[in-house]
Amino acid sequence: MSNNLLAGKVGIISGALNEDSIAWKVALKAHAEGARFVLTNAPLAMRMGEINKLSEQCNAPIIPADATSMEDLEKLFSGAQEQLGGKLDFVLHSIGMSANIRKGKHYGELNYEWFQKTLDVSALSFHKMLAVAEKQDALNEWGSVVALSYIAAQRAFLDYTDMSQAKAVLESIARSYGQRLGKLKKVRVNTISQSPTKTTAGTGISGFDAFYEYANKLSPLGNAPAEACADYCISLFSDLTRYVTMQNLMHDGGFSTTGISEEIVEAITASMSQNS
Repeated sequence: MSNNLLAGKVGIISGALNEDSIAWKVALKAHAEGARFVLTNAPLAMRMGEINKLSEQCNAPIIPADATSMEDLEKLFSGAQEQLGGKLDFVLHSIGMSANIRKGKHYGELNYEWFQKTLDVSALSFHKMLAVAEKQDALNEWGSVVALSYIAAQRAFLDYTDMSQAKAVLESIARSYGQRLGKLKKVRVNTISQSPTKTTAGTGISGFDAFYEYANKLSPLGNAPAEACADYCISLFSDLTRYVTMQNLMHDGGFSTTGISEEIVEAITASMSQNS
């Protein structure tokens, strides 16, 4: 059911790879709520994914861009304004990559060149997007920028390795640039810390199924699905959240504030009984 929350609004949605992607679901929701937007992803990701299908569904043009390249980002923001007929009301940053995770490197043996690439792709790209948007004066007043994060920015999680640092930097950028753009243009900048989600990137992490099941058993509401995260993004793009900025917003079914749950106690008790 559509409420036309984004009627008349235009923006950029990055990171849609396939139907499992949170960005893909955000695009579908934004389209249903009346928004027009440009889709973007890195050329390699576009070849691997199905973004053309999403483009047809949403009648959304595609502008390829490497989010680590200032030149590509300048073309993205200028091209989006040209395609959409004016300044932007919202931007979604849904970008993350770690070669260390893909190649199974443990935290004590990280390849530092890959680590720097993780930071560049997953965090500094957010600063670069915001810097280009500011330079081009590409955002309307009361616009909204959202990036997707994870609780490993605050807590230690096995096998999340250098992405933990990347997410911490991402959230810090949202605070610093949120202050700047709030003063300059009334633009708000937030991150959403989402439950473990069965996306292509998420399931590529060693032990992901254990991450997922543990969070699901601990959270009073269970893990937040990707569709619900998309709804949350839409609410942040809308005028209903005009005074929410510089926040890391937990969207995790209560995981982040739960100490232990009955399900976890039962699982541990059962395991102890089996081992006794």
